[in-house]
Amino acid sequence: MSYAKKNVPFFNYPRAYLDDRDDLIRIFDEVGNRGAFIMQKDLRDFESTLATYTGAKHAIGVANATDGLELAWMAIGLRPGDEVICCSHTMLATAASIKTAGGTPVLVEIGDDNLIDPNAVDAAINPRTVGIMPTQLNGRTCEMDKIMAIAQRHRLFVVEDAAQALGSKFKGRHAGTFGDAAAISFFPAKVLGCLGDGGGVITSNDSLGDKIYQLHDHGRDVQGEIRSWGRNSRLDNLQAAILNHRFNFYENVIRRRRAIALLYQSRLECLDELKLPPGPDSSSNHFDVFQNYELECDRRNELKEHLASNGVGTIIQWGGKAVHQWERLGFTCRLPRVESFFERCLMLPMNMFVSDDDVNYVCDQIINFYRG
Repeated sequence: MSYAKKNVPFFNYPRAYLDDRDDLIRIFDEVGNRGAFIMQKDLRDFESTLATYTGAKHAIGVANATDGLELAWMAIGLRPGDEVICCSHTMLATAASIKTAGGTPVLVEIGDDNLIDPNAVDAAINPRTVGIMPTQLNGRTCEMDKIMAIAQRHRLFVVEDAAQALGSKFKGRHAGTFGDAAAISFFPAKVLGCLGDGGGVITSNDSLGDKIYQLHDHGRDVQGEIRSWGRNSRLDNLQAAILNHRFNFYENVIRRRRAIALLYQSRLECLDELKLPPGPDSSSNHFDVFQNYELECDRRNELKEHLASNGVGTIIQWGGKAVHQWERLGFTCRLPRVESFFERCLMLPMNMFVSDDDVNYVCDQIINFYRG
């Protein structure tokens, strides 16, 4: 079967600017005319909006989500020999933040949902364990009731890597609000993205929030008094102004992503060669925002080549390796479920620039590959 060839990039970065160009120019002009570049009202407004939206008590704009994770663990006070359990199916930054803050990341398996397996977490706890770091991946929140029960039983800290999960919920509660603190990313391709690096930390712990605030601004507290050693990891005021603007339409963005996911599901669930992510209405416990649409597929590399030859951009996330598979990092563990996943995983286009016609074209190409 032949199809008229389309071009469906994985993410169209120029459109992140061009589709919003007039408003972005207006924002740049307003911020520039005020000389409001560092820690001004726009940032305070965004932090307030972020805290209110998630239900967290405090939100702190930081330079990027990786910094946010590091600052959270630094504020908690990791010491050499302290172990923090995280999943190997995550971006390197998750584990790296633990290492940078002075601790040791311990990598564990995924469950049936391809997120951190609570049973594997429980089995990995030992006298050196001080924390758990679940990754709320692809816009889906982990089984946080089980994670928090383990943490409470063993008196462990929990820092959530919620970089990809703003707006995602588990049992009605926002990702990032279960543990002691969490970091969120505003990288341009995120569900809520700015025009560069950007991140936020949320917490409802007053003491921890104060420490993170100090760490992100040279040790200064909210009154500008130097209380400790710190560093510079402040969200640029211009990026905060852009995020304020885009937050106005955030619920529409989430609805659209969920609609795209539903269309993918309706078109592709007939293929036994694929394992699709849970659909938008698959569980009343989960509200997913679909930062990514990541599936597992037979003949993955051949399918990827077929889609590329027909104008469809796809991604095998993180270089096609889990964290523990990067040998030079020194990990020696074997995690068969994670390793099997990375032999089959593939991300399809999932963003606001994808039309229904684009999704149907992508699905037509996939169906043609397996059935044509």
